[in-house]
Amino acid sequence: MSYNQLAQCQRYQIQALLKSEHNQTEIAQTIGVHKSTISRELKRNRGQRGYRPKQAHRKAVKRRSWDRRRIPPQTWIWIEEKIRQDWSPEQIALWMKKYREISVSHEWIYQYVYMDKRVGGDLHKHLRCQKKRRKRYGSYERRGKIVDRVSIEQRPNVVDERSRLGDWEADTVIGKKSPYALVTLVERKSRFTLLKKINHRTAAATKEAIVQMMNPYRLKTLTITCDNGKEFADHLSIAEELNTSVYFAHPYSSWERATNENTNGLLRQYFPKGSDFSEITPEQELFAQRRLNTRPRKCLGLETPEMVFFKLSDVALET
Repeated sequence: MSYNQLAQCQRYQIQALLKSEHNQTEIAQTIGVHKSTISRELKRNRGQRGYRPKQAHRKAVKRRSWDRRRIPPQTWIWIEEKIRQDWSPEQIALWMKKYREISVSHEWIYQYVYMDKRVGGDLHKHLRCQKKRRKRYGSYERRGKIVDRVSIEQRPNVVDERSRLGDWEADTVIGKKSPYALVTLVERKSRFTLLKKINHRTAAATKEAIVQMMNPYRLKTLTITCDNGKEFADHLSIAEELNTSVYFAHPYSSWERATNENTNGLLRQYFPKGSDFSEITPEQELFAQRRLNTRPRKCLGLETPEMVFFKLSDVALET
């Protein structure tokens, strides 16, 4: 059944059927619409005193009168620029509402992108790719034990609160050719991200990359939490050189490093699974790192990781 906009008389029918304690499916069958239409109507047009036909009709008419054609062309140009900077439609919609007081539904933005795709455009290539997840089977001890590892259970409780800067999560992202990998570091409070390619996924190479990346931020390096990969076996040297504490999550407990796992998924937009990491250049590393650190995050109140990490004031993100 196709979707049709409700007439005012149908809204009076809805009210009467609700008072008779009919459910949404029964109401839809009675007035001849899809049940999703009733669900949407009650969700969007109900007032504080319940569902009232006149009020519901006024809300619907007001919403209908302000459509996407009233959005100035220059606004769509700005939206397109942000899409090309790999902002998600939701990030764009939320940022515009907060900083420009312009309401543009993220669904409209998706429709704009898909319309662009239908006419041969490439905006859709800047949308996030969903990461396929694979269930692990077998023993939790296959990777062996890291000597002198300190469990996450001994990590200070303040780290869980995300109330301070300086608590990092570390991991490696593997490419098509296994000797090559990306070492990633994410600060838990700000989501500020650092990454660096290593040519050999060894403890020595991983340690060197972490120390090199963290050196400029020594004063903001209080803890580092790793997974149980053998590439983090040189954790004592990392802790000593950076004057920090290194902790390890429980084996196969990725939720204990959820910030880093999520960031690795975002990086796959720039370095997809199956790609050859041996071809990654320093310029590509910096490009991906910059993209992640300079786009607004919903979890940060639409500030960027860079703004939070460096405690910058709110600034308009114009380009």
